[in-house]
Amino acid sequence: MLFRNRLSSEHRRQRSPRSWRYRLAGLAAAALALSLVQANIGNAAGDRGAAEVAPRAAADVVRVAEFLAECPYTHRAPDDPIVFPGLPGASHMHSFFGNDTTNGNSNLESLEKGRTSCSPDTDLSSYWVPTLYDGDREVEPTGTTFYYLGEGVRDDIIRQIKPFPRGLRIVAGNAKATAPQENTIARWSCLHAGHVNPSQDFVNCPPGTMLESYLDFPQCWNGKDLDSADHKSHMSYPVAGACPSTHPVPVPKLRQVLRYPVSGDPARFRLASGPGYTMHGDFFNVWPEEEMAQRVRDCINAIVKCGFDGTP
Repeated sequence: MLFRNRLSSEHRRQRSPRSWRYRLAGLAAAALALSLVQANIGNAAGDRGAAEVAPRAAADVVRVAEFLAECPYTHRAPDDPIVFPGLPGASHMHSFFGNDTTNGNSNLESLEKGRTSCSPDTDLSSYWVPTLYDGDREVEPTGTTFYYLGEGVRDDIIRQIKPFPRGLRIVAGNAKATAPQENTIARWSCLHAGHVNPSQDFVNCPPGTMLESYLDFPQCWNGKDLDSADHKSHMSYPVAGACPSTHPVPVPKLRQVLRYPVSGDPARFRLASGPGYTMHGDFFNVWPEEEMAQRVRDCINAIVKCGFDGTP
């Protein structure tokens, strides 16, 4: 009996390490299986998460061919370095935006050394319009947005749009108009008052709203000249959604939107060039070539709405 008990005790002692080894091995195998299951579940969830994120990111992209610059007012001067180059004081009064060095003697070299009010500050371009008067008081816009767009041409043409060449000069509108024109290139409207129909002449904006000016620049270039004798012939507007053969190079459509802090009786208003229908604008391109090229490629050609930084 004693022998049997001793044998049983020894047998348990001898069997115990092997038993624990079996148990440990079983536990390790179970843990490994559990971790594999969890990993597979995690991967599946990750795949679902990625699949869910991707559509949301794609949905966030607005399919509008556009980038922009916000360029506040900088100064006034009776200068026009496109129409009257080298002749300071030869023009009616203009309000300037963007490059703060613009004057009657400005050229590409001088503007490239200037500073800008624009966001982004890489845009050293100069923009100007005839000064608006409320009676005898000058009024400067408090909203000054310059949109670079692909609209106005077919989608297949949008994908062919080229950057503005450095130093390109463009004039839009008619400073010498004697009556409203048969187009919508230049128009006046009211901010937050859509019931007031746009017009080529000043409109009567309700109290609490602002007078707006919209001006669309031509977007077809002849591919050769940075300017022309009349400052317009090297550019053209599209015809039937495409650029004419005389001006085969599509470039961005520049849309100038200015908001003036005035409203009420339009009889009080005049431009330095005359009635509201003489509204016109000048653009001297001083964007760095790589900055303009990146925005045209990633925003306009891709038909994606971008912000000031050139990203969606």
